[in-house]
Amino acid sequence: MTTTASAYGEALPARAGTGPADARPADRYRAEGWWREETILHDLRRWAAEYPEKAALICYSGTEFQTVGYADLARRVDRLAVGLLRLGVRRGDVVTIQLPNSWELVALCLAAARVGAVAGPVVPNMRRREVEFMTRLTASPVYIGPTSRRGFHYAEMSAEVARAVPTLRHRVLLRLDPEEDRTAGALDFVDDLYAPDPDPELLSRLDDLEALADEAGQIMFTSGTTGEPKGVVHSHNTLYSMNRAQAEVLGLSRDEVTAMGSPTSHQAGYTWNFLMPMLLGGTAVQVDRWDPVQMLRVIEEQRVTFFMGAPTFLSDLIDAQRGTPHDLSTLHGFATGSAPIAPLLVEDADVVLGCRVHALWGMTENGCVTITRPGQPPLRAAESDGEAVPGMEVRIVDRAGRPTPPGDTGLLQVRGSAQCLGYFRRHEVYRASLTTDGWFDTGDLAREDGHGGIRIAGRVKDMIMRGAENIPVVEVEAALLRHSALKDVAVVGYPDPRLGERACAFVVSTDPGFGLPELRAHLQGLGMNRTYWPERVERLSALPRTPSGKIQKFDLRDRLLDRPVG
Repeated sequence: MTTTASAYGEALPARAGTGPADARPADRYRAEGWWREETILHDLRRWAAEYPEKAALICYSGTEFQTVGYADLARRVDRLAVGLLRLGVRRGDVVTIQLPNSWELVALCLAAARVGAVAGPVVPNMRRREVEFMTRLTASPVYIGPTSRRGFHYAEMSAEVARAVPTLRHRVLLRLDPEEDRTAGALDFVDDLYAPDPDPELLSRLDDLEALADEAGQIMFTSGTTGEPKGVVHSHNTLYSMNRAQAEVLGLSRDEVTAMGSPTSHQAGYTWNFLMPMLLGGTAVQVDRWDPVQMLRVIEEQRVTFFMGAPTFLSDLIDAQRGTPHDLSTLHGFATGSAPIAPLLVEDADVVLGCRVHALWGMTENGCVTITRPGQPPLRAAESDGEAVPGMEVRIVDRAGRPTPPGDTGLLQVRGSAQCLGYFRRHEVYRASLTTDGWFDTGDLAREDGHGGIRIAGRVKDMIMRGAENIPVVEVEAALLRHSALKDVAVVGYPDPRLGERACAFVVSTDPGFGLPELRAHLQGLGMNRTYWPERVERLSALPRTPSGKIQKFDLRDRLLDRPVG
């Protein structure tokens, strides 16, 4: 199995960004500097030579942490690369890695590229059904995960997966109990993969085996909340483009110390808190589980400068800082997306945390595509999802492909140098998402923000059609978040025999009495069209979210079906 950009190009339609007048976008991307001949491994070796002792990673497991310098990380990567070769991993193989945030996760992704293989990161909360689907689809020969974590036994799950997936020849587990687990055929991370004395002959082969910039470097699966997960394939160049663009727009440098609350095995964590700081020569702080109070200590101890995460992580940090203040004087920026950002949250970030909020929009398929700029008014983050980053284009069109009038909502489409190569072995699905002139249909609705950027109006599949009126879900959520008693909001539709659909607001509130009258009074005070008002309120202690912080609206819809009105 060969997983190169050229091989995918033979099976897929023209790359996003192509069209009749743009037959060879790869040449243009290279000429403009968005693609290159190097990979992230070249950056690792560059910083290992120039700043060998500088911390590349600071990894927390609970309250304990370990610092890994650039030169040390490069050596660890080579040791793991030799270990992968000893297990029979070959060029183009997908290495399935289901580990919490750690140096092992980062080093394994780099080691896969060192032998010409492809990193297949999997978020830790995925279970047998998802892992079996992913390993079967990719024909992965190796699974690497913890023995157990937070009460879940990955050793047992991976053994079940291996029995069901014929290609999965090896299971490598961290902190393997030899008496309990070796009988099931599992290998130990240290003894069988991270051997202290790598074979010199295998070590000498690594430079010739190393992945090229246009070859697939990552297969990242989407959550699959509406069907089978899609394996998004990125080359080293598409990953480079997205990370260089977001760093340049925000003016980030090698002095950055980054941190996140999301898993590094999710695209947001993989780019913002692994590839981007390594590209810059900065430091990435990897924390293995989300705890806002601990994260404040981490930010203070490690002098973190930049944070990325969904609005819920930002809200958690603000609440924790109010309760137990820490010295956050180094933290200058917080990039966030995936949900509306309340104006009060932007103001609190400035007053309580002392940092600037940047709103962004992106997908697993293309990374950060739009983001608000440092030179804009701070509250722009509560009003806009930003302008396109260099190397990427966006447009808003109607269902016939015509540009929408200014202010009207339409389909958001994108193309450019960070667009993925396609969906692994699901070429027809990706093909269906491309227009004839190479634009990728994101499935999101958007409108112009009036300042040269975009404002997300929701997902096409999340549209609520009340009678003949389309309810702008994201705008309603943003308006509700301006209420001082609401900490979190999600608006979803539920069936209605007369109107087709009505809207329900799921709220997390500091006021136990918050209900429909309070909601109506608030939206009336804002002057919002009455037809947009939710007609039902459900209170929750917390909204269901993915590991990256996105609200799982399918879960909320299912709850509504289980709770009929009346």
